[in-house]
Amino acid sequence: MQSDERAIRDLIATWIDASKRGDLASILPLMAEDVVFLVHGHPPMRGRDAFAASFRAAGQQQKIDGRSDIEEIVVSGDIAYCVSRLAVTITPPGGAPNHRSGYVLTVLRKQSSGAWVIARDANLLAAAGGA
Repeated sequence: MQSDERAIRDLIATWIDASKRGDLASILPLMAEDVVFLVHGHPPMRGRDAFAASFRAAGQQQKIDGRSDIEEIVVSGDIAYCVSRLAVTITPPGGAPNHRSGYVLTVLRKQSSGAWVIARDANLLAAAGGA
């Protein structure tokens, strides 16, 4: 496996692990300042600060657990994309778990330091069994 592909797989694994721990400080460096997240039914979330605010609000109210199965990574110079199947369980305090799954298309950008970051992410999660 090429080093860029390995780095992208490691980034996604770090994201999933940090999300489980509610570790925003470990997630933020994994995304570009101008990141855009596309989620069905919501306007685009633009920028690292918007993500941080949303994560803080959600993280105080729920537990997140997930698994990402990467199906494809294509690297072309300093840009790459990744197609993965994501399964997430979100559990509010004292509430029933909400299971969601579906495909995610992630566009990544290689920084001058050599590190990969998420630049764009289109998340097509639906209630489990719906995708």
